[in-house]
Amino acid sequence: MIAIATLLCVLTFSLFVTRVATVALAHTGLSTEAARFQARSAFTGVGFTTHESEKVVNHPVRRRILMNLMLVGNAGIVTAVSSLILTFISLDGPLPRAAMSVAVLLAGLLGLILIASNRWVDEKFSILIGWMLARYTNLDVKDYDSLLQLNGEYRVTELFVEPEDWLAGRRLEDMNLRSEGINVLGIKRADGLYDGNPNGDTRVLPSDNLVLYGRVSGLEELDRRRKGWTGDAEHLRAVQEQDLRERLKGKDPVPAHL
Repeated sequence: MIAIATLLCVLTFSLFVTRVATVALAHTGLSTEAARFQARSAFTGVGFTTHESEKVVNHPVRRRILMNLMLVGNAGIVTAVSSLILTFISLDGPLPRAAMSVAVLLAGLLGLILIASNRWVDEKFSILIGWMLARYTNLDVKDYDSLLQLNGEYRVTELFVEPEDWLAGRRLEDMNLRSEGINVLGIKRADGLYDGNPNGDTRVLPSDNLVLYGRVSGLEELDRRRKGWTGDAEHLRAVQEQDLRERLKGKDPVPAHL
């Protein structure tokens, strides 16, 4: 039973540590999904190579978070494996005792899974961790998800521009994406240059990566939009829908020339 209790304590501690790291990474600007993936990868030492991994390595605060997480993870995994081995060794006794040990282990694991997947617990835990990080650390903990309402219908996303896309070859002023409720935050060029907060004269080129902010539905529709009269018609329909949305909210529509 001591080995089982040790294993459950180690797993609980591991969940707590990875949750703290997830919140800390999310507060530096990563999406919650990407932050959770990177935290678990660093803790387990899996080392997946992804686009988000490059963002973590090139960011000093995120890199510091994951370095500490990897150190803790190495000790935690070794302890968990040792406890698991001791657990199965201890099952060599009488059958009722072995069955009870397995039942306790399974019940403990199930309880941890239920707690970890509970949305209410996750929300309250995230608030507590965010407060602790701001109070007791010097990390730049800005909750961008809350600031930009990314937990609702809005998203910040990258859109890769292909030659046949409606966006390719057009100036931002001509496209008037703002009238669709979409803001262009920046453009990553194929040569590595980054144009932050580009003006209306900026031309979008094939192989550009646009950093966009807007509603999920609008961003997905824009990503599917292709050149030609169909793309122009989809743009006009999106403008009309945004205009109606603004009117329903009691606001004036965005002027077409912006």
